[in-house]
This record gives sequence, structure tokens and C-alpha cells, in this order.
Amino acid sequence: MQDRFQHLFSVISSKRFLNKQGLGNEVPFFICPFKPEESVEMGRLQRLLVNRLEQAGIRILQINLYDLSIEILKERDIWEQILEMENTVAKEQLKELLQGVLDPEAHLVPAIATKLASTDFDVLFLCGVGEVFPYIRSHNVLNNLQSTAKEKPTVMFFPGAYTHSLESGASLDLFGRLHDDKYYRAFNIFHCEA
Repeated sequence: MQDRFQHLFSVISSKRFLNKQGLGNEVPFFICPFKPEESVEMGRLQRLLVNRLEQAGIRILQINLYDLSIEILKERDIWEQILEMENTVAKEQLKELLQGVLDPEAHLVPAIATKLASTDFDVLFLCGVGEVFPYIRSHNVLNNLQSTAKEKPTVMFFPGAYTHSLESGASLDLFGRLHDDKYYRAFNIFHCEA
């Protein structure tokens, strides 16, 4: 974990990263994969990383997708209704309802865009990916963010693997189990140099 912290700090604080150099015209999206069982340690590492980066003068905007989802549901005055109906409807129905009201294109990414526009930051950290599964899928968030969050680097903390292979392309394998989220435009931050 200490080695990963040092790597993340040196990459994210580098001029190359902050200036989006060497990306070959790709969006400045980076995946920080970690084993799902390391979630608590990774949360701690993120907090330390934010503190250390901010001490170095690098402003971080951290958005937790789960917290943002609750914020959106409360703003739309449906949070209490969802809590009340959770015990009485089938999980599939609840999932469909949440997928509709938290649709990345219609609701989630516009809420992120509002936060981006109202904050001065150098790097966006996205976390809470595991907590919003299955009603929000990380590849949908990234696909819809491409037009909104391309000015500054974005790091998504991802509980699973981000793999590239010639046979199957690139995929985000959430929790090391779900192998169907095709997303190829991000860089694995552990493969980046400072």
C-alpha cells in the first residue's frame, strides 16, 4: 500500500500528469484499480493522498458516487419514498427505479458537471464505484463524462481490475467478477510514469 501511495503521489503531482501530456489525444481518464478486499485501506490511502497533494498545492475535487446519488435523490424529493419502498418491492424493480432516476447521462453527469463548474480544482477523484453497483455502472459514468470532464485529469478508484488484452479489448472487471464493462479510453494509473 505504501508503494502504491508513493506511485500515485509522484504520478498525480507530476507536471506531465497535470498538463495531460503523453495521452495521444485521449481523454485524461485514469483508473486506479484495487482489490475489493482492500477497500478500507484504499479509502484511507485516498484521504492521505488528498491531504498530501493539497499540501503540495494540487487541488483535488473528490466526488463519491454513492454520496452524490443520495444528494440527487434528496434534491428530487424521492429519497424518503425510496427508503420506504425498499422493503416492499423486488430488488430488480428497485434497481430499475434507481437506474432511471440516477441515469448517468440525464442526472448523474449533469450533477458532476455542476460540481466541476463551481469548484477550482486540478484533479478530479471519483470513488464510491462499488457502493453504487448495480444501478450505476462505471463504464456508463466514464462514457458520459468524456465531454464534461476532459479539461482536468480524472482518477476513478475502482474496486476490481482494469485489463487490456488483444483478444477481448479493455474491460473494467468490478469486484474481479463482472467482465462485461467494455471501456478502453482510460489509462491504468499504475502503468503511468511521473
